[in-house]
Amino acid sequence: MNGLYDEFRVALHSVWTRRWLVLGVAWAICILGWLAVASIPNRYDSRARLLVEVNQILPDDAGGGGGGQQLDQIRDTLTSARNLEKVATTTGLIGADAGERDKAGAVAMLQQSIKVVPQQQNIFEITSSVGVNSLSDADNAKLASGVLDSLITVFRDDQLRGGRMDAREGLKFLDAQIADREKALREIEARRAQFEAQNIGLIPGGSGSPAQRVDAARAELSQIDSQLLSAQAQLSAANGQLASTPATIPGGGNGVGGGVARQQLAGAQSELSSMHARGLTDAHPDVIALKSQIASLKAQADREGNGGGGGGGMQNPAYASLAAMRAERQATVSALGARKSQLLGDIAKITSQQIQNPGIAAEYDRINGEYTALKAQYDKLLGQREQVRMRGEVQTETDAIKVELLDPPSKPTSPAAPNRPLFLTLVLFAGIGGGIAAAFGLSQVRTSYATAAKLERASGLPVIGSITEVVTPDRHVERRKRLVWLAGGAGALVGLYALLLIVEFVQRGMVA
Repeated sequence: MNGLYDEFRVALHSVWTRRWLVLGVAWAICILGWLAVASIPNRYDSRARLLVEVNQILPDDAGGGGGGQQLDQIRDTLTSARNLEKVATTTGLIGADAGERDKAGAVAMLQQSIKVVPQQQNIFEITSSVGVNSLSDADNAKLASGVLDSLITVFRDDQLRGGRMDAREGLKFLDAQIADREKALREIEARRAQFEAQNIGLIPGGSGSPAQRVDAARAELSQIDSQLLSAQAQLSAANGQLASTPATIPGGGNGVGGGVARQQLAGAQSELSSMHARGLTDAHPDVIALKSQIASLKAQADREGNGGGGGGGMQNPAYASLAAMRAERQATVSALGARKSQLLGDIAKITSQQIQNPGIAAEYDRINGEYTALKAQYDKLLGQREQVRMRGEVQTETDAIKVELLDPPSKPTSPAAPNRPLFLTLVLFAGIGGGIAAAFGLSQVRTSYATAAKLERASGLPVIGSITEVVTPDRHVERRKRLVWLAGGAGALVGLYALLLIVEFVQRGMVA
């Protein structure tokens, strides 16, 4: 323990003997450090909070995206380069005639200085940190809040004008696209009409390409096959019922059944005349079926005779009803068969034309496919134009986006950074510590011994004795004078530190 105490005394003595070195190094470190701290500009922060409400009047498919997407867009465009350039011009960071390089520099500085933090879904906290070397503290504090004021003003103006301008520009763009598609559709229609006229007889009539018409005919043929099977089954059942039903029943009468057959025949002939009057030809499936029914009724009327049944019985009404039902089902089967034959003929004709003229069919398919694609694009653009028009009307009549200032930009009274009093204090301690370290390090380099014991340990020889320093009165006066100078130098260093602190707080008071 005594050895450690002796070492401490020796170290303290070695530093004290080099006290002027300690003072000089401390002054040098403090001056350099305080100059560095003084060169750091004070940074002032201003904060504001915005409430952005999106009026979701239209549905998502007609309103240009949901509210969440619009809030994300607001967060991205709030600090866009265009807005920040307007802010820089408004706050005086750049002049109205500034070059592109100056504008880019100001925008980059503002992008680093402004932060937008979403606190909730539609509440944003905006922070502006400004510290320009060429400006005073008061100007930096004023600029920090001015930047937020200008940014909020620009953002509000953009929201008022932006939606309507976007709607007008969108309508203009869509009108141009629709006009181009309409012109292209007309050209394709003219080309298709010219192609059909040049290849008349090789291209079957009807809408759609040959392949589409074949597919449609096959689909209809499949339905007719199932209907034909059902009608044939019903006709077979009617034939079976008719075969098991007697034509006459015992008893006398005037042949009421014959009168029924003639009445049905007259009604069928009247309906045939009506069909002809409507312009239906003999090739029409309904006309063919009705003619078949008329022929059946004529045969039945001829069998019955003019007066009805003979003396042995009268016509069976059930038989007459079944005969009429069979005639109707025969007509249905005939009509379905005729339609099936017609469809098979159409399919065979189109297939034959495709085989004989594959190039014409392929070209016709290509023209129709191009027309179909352009027509789909045209219809889609018309729907989009209507959506944009509705959105523009909504934004004109109402405020689609409402911006409300919850907390106005704060007026900073003290710098947020740097903590200059703390830095000044740290530099002072660093200077004193550096001076002590320099003196102690120099004492370790020079080969001198502060005590006789250290000399004895270093040399390995016994030390007989030591002579203390004799201080004369003149020497004592000189030492006191130098001690006063040392105290004055140390006091001046501390006084300079205190002066810097006073200046710092005075500057802060001037900002407030």
